Amino acid sequence: MRLAPRSLAFRVVAFSTVWAIVALIVIYTVIAALYRQTSERGFESLLSAHLFNLIGSVGVSETGILTGAPNLGDLRFSEPNSGWYWAVEPVSPGLSGIVRSLSMTRAVVSPPVSEIAFNSAFQRSYSVQGPAGEQLEVLESEFVLDTKNRIARFRVMGNRSELEEEIGVFERRLLTYLTLFGFGMIAINALAILLGLRPLGRVREALAMVREGRAHRLDGTFPAEIEPLAAETNALIENNRRIVERSRTQVGNLAHSLKTPLAVLLNEARALGGAKGELITVQASAMQGQVEHYLQRARVAAQRDSVVFRTPVLPLLRRMARVIEKLNPGTRMIVTLPTTEILFAGEREDLEEILGNLLENAMKWARSTVRISAETGAQQEKADLRFSIAIEDDGPGIPEDKAKEAMKRGRRLDETKPGTGLGLAIVADLVNEYGGKFLLERSAMGGLRAVVQLRSAQ
Repeated sequence: MRLAPRSLAFRVVAFSTVWAIVALIVIYTVIAALYRQTSERGFESLLSAHLFNLIGSVGVSETGILTGAPNLGDLRFSEPNSGWYWAVEPVSPGLSGIVRSLSMTRAVVSPPVSEIAFNSAFQRSYSVQGPAGEQLEVLESEFVLDTKNRIARFRVMGNRSELEEEIGVFERRLLTYLTLFGFGMIAINALAILLGLRPLGRVREALAMVREGRAHRLDGTFPAEIEPLAAETNALIENNRRIVERSRTQVGNLAHSLKTPLAVLLNEARALGGAKGELITVQASAMQGQVEHYLQRARVAAQRDSVVFRTPVLPLLRRMARVIEKLNPGTRMIVTLPTTEILFAGEREDLEEILGNLLENAMKWARSTVRISAETGAQQEKADLRFSIAIEDDGPGIPEDKAKEAMKRGRRLDETKPGTGLGLAIVADLVNEYGGKFLLERSAMGGLRAVVQLRSAQ
């Protein structure tokens, strides 16, 4: 099934794809935010635990020197410039000495209290740059060490850059996994949609078979959602077929009911004789031709937009050529036909009417030769599912300025030949009813070349 902007499948797949992308973006954002929040909370909790451990591990001597060998249980505090440090510095007068972790190769400057104040628990946190250029998160607290109210400042510093790198790795992995999952979900979703819409393709193929005359109804098993559509379409086809049949019956009844009165008029006119009889004969014959013509047009119009008929063209051309040649033994018939079969999208009787009038006209005016040729759409300039039939003779032909006049009903350009002047007009009307083209051209043989282009059935 083709995917185009006007396609239902394209719209559904596009909508589901957009929805999947939006949903995955939201999922990525939420999970990344939750992971960051959890990681930061764990980072802060770890710093807080190390701070309390540090406070419990440091004391002051009688001489007022800070003492202690804290072991916070993390080897990173022993690795130089690891990004994890601790330090204890005196704040009160009479207190000296600075205790630092082995990882701290140089002092880390603490911002003044005026910029970042302590909270009610005598703690504050801030970010600074570490000895190795890393970003540090510092948790700081001031604590009274003895009964002399000597206060020391305890600081625990964690590597914020390390935390951000871990969060970045997680976000990249999450993005990779969600992208792969998204592509898979979109592909499976598109496949499911296309498979779900395949019954519509079967309906289209069934309708094409009906339109081309290869089937009379939509056959096959369809899903429950499409079954009512197929049933209604079959009912419409059947109703249309009944209308066509009823129209044909009415046309036949009308033709039969008029046939007898017209025949009586013609017989009475011939029996009457004279000028009046001849006048009545001419008018009755014209009436008979008009009735047959318009009844035929009504029949063609009734079935033109209904189920398409399929009429093999080449066998019909060969048969009619043999019949016409036998009826005109003095005229040579040349038949040039393609090897590829041609199917006319119409009824056999209408094609016989078109070809019969053209062959009769060619035989009437030909001096010695009539040629019939046919071409399929692929042999023409544009392969538009049309075929053409050309019937030409070596007679006097028709001047280009008189070609349109010759197609008018009842017009005869030469009164020396018998006829009613209806043949070419009937051909023009029938071809027009089938949406084709009828052209009168000068033949290379010297006479008239009548070309009929009609729609072919697939």
